[in-house]
Amino acid sequence: MTKTRAGSLLPVDPFDLLIFGGTGDLTRRKLLPALFHRHVDQQLPSESRIIAIGHKPMAHAAFLAMVNDSLHLHSAGEVHPEHAESFLARLEYVAVDALEANSWTPLCETLTLPSSRNRIAYLATPPALFGPIALGLQVNGLIQPNMRIVLEKPVGENYDSAKSINDSVGSYFAEEQIYRIDHYLGKETVQNLLALRFGNALFEPLWRREVIDHVQITVAEDLGVANRIQFYNNIGALRDMVQNHLLQLLCLIAIEPPASLDHDAVRDEKLKVLRALKPITKEHVATTTVRAQYGSGVASQGQVESFVDELEASSDVETYVALRVEIENWRWSGVPFYLRTGKRLSQRHAEIAIHFKSIPHSIFGDQQTVANKLTILLQPDEGVELSVMVKEPGTGTFNLSPVSLDLSFKDAFEARYPDAYERLIIEVLRGNPALFMRRDEVEAAWQWVDQIRDAWQQTNQRVETYMSGSWGPAAAAVLLARESRRWDIGG
Repeated sequence: MTKTRAGSLLPVDPFDLLIFGGTGDLTRRKLLPALFHRHVDQQLPSESRIIAIGHKPMAHAAFLAMVNDSLHLHSAGEVHPEHAESFLARLEYVAVDALEANSWTPLCETLTLPSSRNRIAYLATPPALFGPIALGLQVNGLIQPNMRIVLEKPVGENYDSAKSINDSVGSYFAEEQIYRIDHYLGKETVQNLLALRFGNALFEPLWRREVIDHVQITVAEDLGVANRIQFYNNIGALRDMVQNHLLQLLCLIAIEPPASLDHDAVRDEKLKVLRALKPITKEHVATTTVRAQYGSGVASQGQVESFVDELEASSDVETYVALRVEIENWRWSGVPFYLRTGKRLSQRHAEIAIHFKSIPHSIFGDQQTVANKLTILLQPDEGVELSVMVKEPGTGTFNLSPVSLDLSFKDAFEARYPDAYERLIIEVLRGNPALFMRRDEVEAAWQWVDQIRDAWQQTNQRVETYMSGSWGPAAAAVLLARESRRWDIGG
């Protein structure tokens, strides 16, 4: 395959990036390595600063040593010493306790110099701190007209808390200044959903209930809850994964054609999908949802582990969710969307599979045909596969066989494949909110998810169990088998 050269990388305007939670897991694993790669590709102006903010004092040398270790541990590819040295030179560390009014002085002193550069506050913290940090920025005079604030997911743990957070942050920042991150929206293949549908005459005429049989969306993780024990005991998979990642994927599959790629045009259409989701209430929650916990089994590292070693033995929080979802509008009426996500599954894998209906009449006698399927691969590799029927080579017989037309983005383009956070950070620095969630999107998603949780409580729905290293509980297979379907993977 001839490779296509990727587009040029345009530098962003000078900035001061304030990372609250500057020594946390997300910053070390994702944000700093993403910024490092953008630094290596010369997208970050030399005068720009990255200021990590943590709640405990730390010597500058100790902070740089921590960052250097993180780059070598979490960056894709080799970390050249000269690149690491020049990147570390633009970093600073400041200790601020967001809940202590008197602790903001060091940050104020760091930002005293007059500057026309953009200022971005990235909140890689628990959502309970979003409001207090926004307040602290306001009280200390650190908010300026060209400022943006980034909120990591989850924005709240239900509709009421999300609304409270949005109200708090919205008291000091205009909606166009607020960037709510869902890192799935930064994945190359997720963005290509728009290109596939609206940049090709091939697919859009087929994107309708008359042609599509059903859609499967799978986001599987092979690791357990690990160091997120406390978080998961209170949240669970429905709120951690479905409310944001899976619903955003569903929206991009199901939206109507926007008038343009303007950020509000796309988000307006996503909001319409969220508002068209059929409610899952207590009357049919048992037949349309599955919730489960993983138990003992072979984990991804090969050893036998127990679920109760990580989470509270009495906890009924789900680490796996499967849903049958319907969208009540003209395009999708009657087409089921099957969503599933879970931890400690057989492998790390995420994909969207669009299953088309079978041909209405076969001219091939007794030979069986397989319905076409378009698969969008999200992780670990990103690409697109289209399954079609062809004649097998040979003379004297006419045998049909399904084959896959594959497109691997890594193989097709001459470029290092950027992490989703690299793209999202650059879009924040550019002031482009297209890949971020708007307030009404977040709250509409919470309203739909909250009713599922309410239905579980009202019906006391059982939490199934599944073995670590499997593809989930048997009940998830039954969810599709009721309609003579099966999961593409592990079905």
